[in-house]
Amino acid sequence: MEIFLIDGIGPFFIEYIKTKKKVNWSKIPFHHLSKEAECCVRQFAEIADNLEIFAQKVSKVGYNGITFDDVAHLTPDKWLEPEINRTVRMYGEQYQKLFTICSRYGLDVYLTMDILSLTPKLKEQINGNFQRIREFIQRQLETVLHAYPEVRGIILRIGECDGRDVRGDFKSELVLRRAKQANSLLRAVLPIFERYQRYLILRNWTVGAYPIGDFLWHRSTISRVLEDIESPWFILSLKYGESDFFRYLPLNTSFFQLKVKKIIELQARREYEGAGEYPSFIGWDYQEYARQLEQANNMVGISVWCQTGGWLPFRRLTYLEEAGFWNELNSFVCIKLFKEKLEVEQAVASFADSTGCHDPVALLELLRLSDEVIKDLLYIKEMARQKLFFRRVRIPPLLSVFWNNIFINHSVRKVLRTLVVSGENCVESGYRSLEKIEKMEVLAKKLALPADDIRYMYDTFAILALAREYYFSPYDNGIKKRISKAKKKYKKKYPKGSRPRYRVKTNFTPFAVKRSHLQWLFYLLLRRKRGYRVLDHLLTLRFLAIIFRGMVVLRPKLIPKFGRKHAMGIDTLFK
Repeated sequence: MEIFLIDGIGPFFIEYIKTKKKVNWSKIPFHHLSKEAECCVRQFAEIADNLEIFAQKVSKVGYNGITFDDVAHLTPDKWLEPEINRTVRMYGEQYQKLFTICSRYGLDVYLTMDILSLTPKLKEQINGNFQRIREFIQRQLETVLHAYPEVRGIILRIGECDGRDVRGDFKSELVLRRAKQANSLLRAVLPIFERYQRYLILRNWTVGAYPIGDFLWHRSTISRVLEDIESPWFILSLKYGESDFFRYLPLNTSFFQLKVKKIIELQARREYEGAGEYPSFIGWDYQEYARQLEQANNMVGISVWCQTGGWLPFRRLTYLEEAGFWNELNSFVCIKLFKEKLEVEQAVASFADSTGCHDPVALLELLRLSDEVIKDLLYIKEMARQKLFFRRVRIPPLLSVFWNNIFINHSVRKVLRTLVVSGENCVESGYRSLEKIEKMEVLAKKLALPADDIRYMYDTFAILALAREYYFSPYDNGIKKRISKAKKKYKKKYPKGSRPRYRVKTNFTPFAVKRSHLQWLFYLLLRRKRGYRVLDHLLTLRFLAIIFRGMVVLRPKLIPKFGRKHAMGIDTLFK
């Protein structure tokens, strides 16, 4: 392996997060950057100061590449509005200063790029014509590679676009809908990269939209996208599993089946596991992936997300404040496992030495307990181990907790009781995990680590343990009262305006669907194998999409606000 990337968006968020309750961590908030020259220079001067700190730290750890958003905001074009071109040129001058800092610390620059980021005028110029889309992207790439020799590569993201809350001059949309289109685009732009001898890195994470939506795991789709793509300057970037950054996911088999150069994506700031608000150690999982990848051909690097990911109120900045400790620990271990081939125990000992920790054995024990608690209480093990597919996506192994939301309601109860047989064991293992968190707190105090983080973890996970009683024990009004009381106590201890907290969303209204009907519905809609059934082609991929679109028009409020307003919206699953 020779490429060790880490995302560099953190310095752009320092001022932005001071005014926002919930933050979209998927991309730099460009709308927050001023279009007025003097103010813009001041903003970038602060960004540069913080990038200096960030670059120095990550290069010292061992990273040799840094990723920034994005190509659209650095490439003027004749099809763009004149005022946007002026802004883009101004940003380009400021980014040049950032690239200089990166070069000083031996960090190659990689720019991200959505296919395709549009403005009103650009959308009018392209007018849905694929030939014009391809022509515009070719010009974009030629412009950015010519203007910035520091840029070592471009990371193209397909199958996913900007969330619904993204504002600004550009907003990306899903314009590549079929494997044939993606393959055609790659063939058209790859010669540009070969001429400049820069890397074209294709990110294939998708959210299941359109026929290309199963690109992450479907062999036929992947092979059609990559047909005849052979170049030393092409790299495929894959998340480690067939879903997002969750636990309980086996390594994606595409790492072993594909001949092209490949990078594995890892997440140090665990967006579904507290985002660094408490320890969520991933060392042993990633060590297993590293061992397996020794048998894969053409593995050329890793891409670690130390800040990117999620729509969250949690706002700890990795490598820019002391509060980023747990994320920095994960980032450190990632690079040691994959670059230096260390064991977890060696990597943790090295981290302890670099941070002045006097007892690496105690630190390792704390992290072992963290790993067990996350797997045994945040996740419901029996549910998480199931391989379930709906339409073009693999169902996440974490259902009752998503980002900073804890769902305690009758519908979740009924779903989990349908999928989980050993409910009693789940309740017992949940309370055993709370005892482990208490041990973690003792160890944290002994090591002079942030014990308040462990206490916050205990308070949050105590609600998860209580929720398991509601999910899996015979129902009575007493559990509802205990949950309501615990929720009020939690909100009082962590009020709005203080430490960002989880939102406990309760609803004890009976879910009208009987469990027997739910089992039948799951049989129709879910499958346990990757391949599509005839039923999927007839029902879930086609007819169900029509029904959903009709429901959105006639009864839009049937979809919870969480599914309508966040990220790309749940309706993306049905495109």
